[in-house]
Amino acid sequence: MKRFLIAGIGNIFLGDDAFGVEAARGLAAEAWAEGVEVRDFGIRCLDLAFALDQGWSAVVILDAVQRGRQPGTLYHIELDPASDIAASPDGHTATVESARAFAREMGLTLPPMHLIGCEPLTVEPEFDREGLSPPIAAALPEALRMTRELIAELAMEVTSV
Repeated sequence: MKRFLIAGIGNIFLGDDAFGVEAARGLAAEAWAEGVEVRDFGIRCLDLAFALDQGWSAVVILDAVQRGRQPGTLYHIELDPASDIAASPDGHTATVESARAFAREMGLTLPPMHLIGCEPLTVEPEFDREGLSPPIAAALPEALRMTRELIAELAMEVTSV
């Protein structure tokens, strides 16, 4: 049986950095085919690193991604598991690069990975409001749709091999 992990990461206390966590929460409330797991890793980068080595056919990471575009811009980035990872492992932040670096340093096998990212408005502590900023909240339904479509595509690709 083919298995897929959808992993939300981010810090809920740093504004739009909570994008991945909120996206995972939304997707976890949906019904998924057998073999698809949705998990909220929050800032537990080491837990994610160990989870990457659990025989997944593919992993989809949901995260805030700063690339200098308009807040709310969504990205689909296919990550090359064989590429060099520039980030050093950091147990106090949750980034795709940190999780991959941890996994590599421990000699774990990285599965095919995809990133569904959203350009944040702010990743600063937000004490005067709860939740995502308006442009990121508005992008969330589209990010969920992109994730559902990506899982469907990956399931078809893997099945046809």
